[in-house]
Amino acid sequence: MNRRHFIGLTSGLFASQLQAQGTAPKRAVCIFTKGLQSLSYDDMAEKVASIGVTGIEATIRKGGHIEPEQVPDELPKMVEALRKRGLEITVMASSINDASDPMTEKTLRVASQLGIKRYRLQYFRYAEDRSIKEQHAEWRGKLRDLAALNKELGIRGVYQNHAGEKYLGAGIWDLAEVLDGISARDLAVAYDIRHATVEGGTSWPIAFRRIWPHVDTVYAKDFVWEGKKMKNVPLGTGRVDYPRFLGMLNSMKFNGPISVHVEYIDHRDAALVGQHVAANGRDVTKLQSILASL
Repeated sequence: MNRRHFIGLTSGLFASQLQAQGTAPKRAVCIFTKGLQSLSYDDMAEKVASIGVTGIEATIRKGGHIEPEQVPDELPKMVEALRKRGLEITVMASSINDASDPMTEKTLRVASQLGIKRYRLQYFRYAEDRSIKEQHAEWRGKLRDLAALNKELGIRGVYQNHAGEKYLGAGIWDLAEVLDGISARDLAVAYDIRHATVEGGTSWPIAFRRIWPHVDTVYAKDFVWEGKKMKNVPLGTGRVDYPRFLGMLNSMKFNGPISVHVEYIDHRDAALVGQHVAANGRDVTKLQSILASL
């Protein structure tokens, strides 16, 4: 047995033991498969199953594992490959942020019919030549239209907060403002604690409480500062205070999925797939270990 297979096996056994002991939360844990999209659906499903998670966050977007135009033909094949191994598409990472785009309804209708419960929206970015208030009003309208379509189709959209001066949601308050009045059953937030810590420093718990009513999904990853630049690192080895954050989730009775993101290995190099599998196994094990200690 090589090192990669050993890591995958032990992480899966660890998660199973926690479940047997009754100490692991019942919430779903999935992995973001951006680094595995060079694989066939069957090969990807086999490798994901070895990690001991319940599903994946699949890249169904421009440049992803499945292009939007391929969804009717290819998405059912991916779903079937995963189901054969007891896995699901927990989140569909998409290029969607406009209900009026003809591709939006086509993609979401197929996804909903296949039993996919949620998809991640594409980000909105601020323009410097327009007022913040004007852009918020425009985005609120777009998100309300998407929420209405989601409700009709029986699927939920989630918007990820992302660090950076141009992103809606970097500061959290703006995303909460834009989502005000929109039901989280139809359009919610994928809360990224890594990006929230970058932007919020030590005040992120207050911002998290502000956005909490909208949170459906959590993204788990980590980083350190190297001078003025951010560097992505394995989960639990960086600046994110996972014991406090996961403790808050437990106290708030969060029961949504957690998606583990490995951003510290180049996802564009197919030769690094083995490293991605091993890294996901380690990060999932670390997450489960922290959860079990709370």
